[in-house]
Amino acid sequence: MKNLHTKRFALVLFGVFAVCFIGVAVQSGKTVEDLWSALAIAYETIPLVLLVVGVFVNWAWRWRIFRGWLVPFPDLNGTWQGSIQTTWKNPETGEVPGPIPVILTIKQSFIRISCVMRTAEMTSRSYLADFWLDGDEQIRKIGYSYHSSPLPSVADRSQPHDGTIVFEIVGTPVEKLKGVYWTARKSTGEVSLRFRERRLLEEFPKNLGVHPVSGKQQ
Repeated sequence: MKNLHTKRFALVLFGVFAVCFIGVAVQSGKTVEDLWSALAIAYETIPLVLLVVGVFVNWAWRWRIFRGWLVPFPDLNGTWQGSIQTTWKNPETGEVPGPIPVILTIKQSFIRISCVMRTAEMTSRSYLADFWLDGDEQIRKIGYSYHSSPLPSVADRSQPHDGTIVFEIVGTPVEKLKGVYWTARKSTGEVSLRFRERRLLEEFPKNLGVHPVSGKQQ
């Protein structure tokens, strides 16, 4: 991801290589006498380094020990629950509808993140997502662009559309995602979410209330 601490990551990678290099040399009883002997040890070291990198990219990046100084972005994996409040006004009554219950499932790896938002009437899926993080500017955000697909039963009043949503990441550990959205239909609104569970729900819960459950996402 573009927010990675590149220099720190490079230094850590060099340190891992150095430790593995020494370990291979000691285990094999080889010594560095010239360039070719060094290259021979380095050749045997590469698989170990790749193994360490693979473990980090697939699992270890989530560990708290790496949080902040090496991995700047939080682990948001799981299902988030809350509500959407639109700014749209009914042209006939002039009233703004009340909040709509919603869940957001986030599937995140070290290099990729995808978001699926669901209400009782629609599902939207991200096609572009990333973090915006800048400690100096006090910016902690995640945003994504999405395509929304309403259910056929509401097609007469809700059409498929594209949109963008940007969330403020609140708390350390993360307690809330608070965002705004705008769509190609020229509608806007606000979204407030709290962490629900690690499991990625595959459908909108039938008994979901308007108010999100309380909890913290680590």
